[in-house]
Amino acid sequence: MSLQRRLVSITLATGLVLAGAGCAKDDDPKSDSAAAASTLKIGFLGSLSGTYQAVGTDLKNGLDLYLKMHDNKLGGHPIDLKVGDEGDGAATAVPAATKLIKDEKVVAVTGIVGGGSVAAVAPLLSEAKIPLIGSNGRPELKDLTGVWTTSFMSSDPGSSIAQYIKDKVAGPVYAIGPDYQGGYDEVGGFTNEFAKIGGQLANPGGKTQWTPFPQTTNFLPYFSQIKSSGAKAVYTFYAGKAAIDFVKQYKQSDAKDIPLYGAFITEGSVLQAEGDAARDVYTVCNYSPDLDNEENRKFVAAWRQAYPNATPTTYAMASYDAAAVLDRAIGAAGANPTPESINEQVGKLGQISSPRGQWQFGKNHAPIQKWYLRQVRNDGRAVANVLVQDLATVGA
Repeated sequence: MSLQRRLVSITLATGLVLAGAGCAKDDDPKSDSAAAASTLKIGFLGSLSGTYQAVGTDLKNGLDLYLKMHDNKLGGHPIDLKVGDEGDGAATAVPAATKLIKDEKVVAVTGIVGGGSVAAVAPLLSEAKIPLIGSNGRPELKDLTGVWTTSFMSSDPGSSIAQYIKDKVAGPVYAIGPDYQGGYDEVGGFTNEFAKIGGQLANPGGKTQWTPFPQTTNFLPYFSQIKSSGAKAVYTFYAGKAAIDFVKQYKQSDAKDIPLYGAFITEGSVLQAEGDAARDVYTVCNYSPDLDNEENRKFVAAWRQAYPNATPTTYAMASYDAAAVLDRAIGAAGANPTPESINEQVGKLGQISSPRGQWQFGKNHAPIQKWYLRQVRNDGRAVANVLVQDLATVGA
């Protein structure tokens, strides 16, 4: 059965269950005490404009979906969601975060697309003792006090696919990515692990090719360099509009016959924009909507009801999980949760049931989780990221 048909059948099969669960809530004996619970302000910070608007929108939609499915409550408390626009990085993320902290007085923050934004915002939140439950890739940080992520460490995708590429590709691999913190971490995860296991880069001098961010929109000169390098494959990371430009131009270039591997270059709405240009591209991801588990069936069904023209992404899933983490932590923090008590309870969480499968926080406050290989193939009448195989479990 195709991915599209599976998603539709999941939606139809579980939609009535979700509706029934919503109707039954009035009979919950805890409803009176829950109604009396104090309202909590939670902050969301994400790229709602700029290069990574599609990613930020998915993060917001994943959070909104969880709240919708739980009567707009976390831990029994009604939620007043305060939203800030991260934009393209730290320059806009810092003032937006400052407003959430000082003006809105939120008890926790979630979201954040860029690794550079995380690095800039985390000290502000730490000083205010407000926990960050990030829902996208995170760089290494010296101070993890109050900093958590439900997605991944930014180096994890590349390191989890390095062995597969080493075994599959007979020759050197060209590494290319955007010239900013997220790019360094994402591509660096691959190149560091690839070097450890004896892989060779086709790049001159064995050094990754960095493209200026966000101004690079014409990648064709770089593709000419790839072609002349003798590379047998390419590994990259781009997201949002940059991913669309990269993939569409790649299939128009002299390098088009060189196998393309990457992280997030075909994820979410960018795949719709890339269309047939993305066909046969391999990606590494910690989530696929065709994973067969109860939490994923519930998540996909609710997503298709709320956003019928979109496929759930890893961004949406991680944000949905961030809300689930906050739900459990706030519920365990007592009648009057504070930022400090919420953060303390996050640290006590064990296994977390998720659409991606079971996971838990490691010592670096990021998930210990399984990674998957996907390939863009026909699925019904459209191209889709189709699950190929498991890769590795990564996390510490």
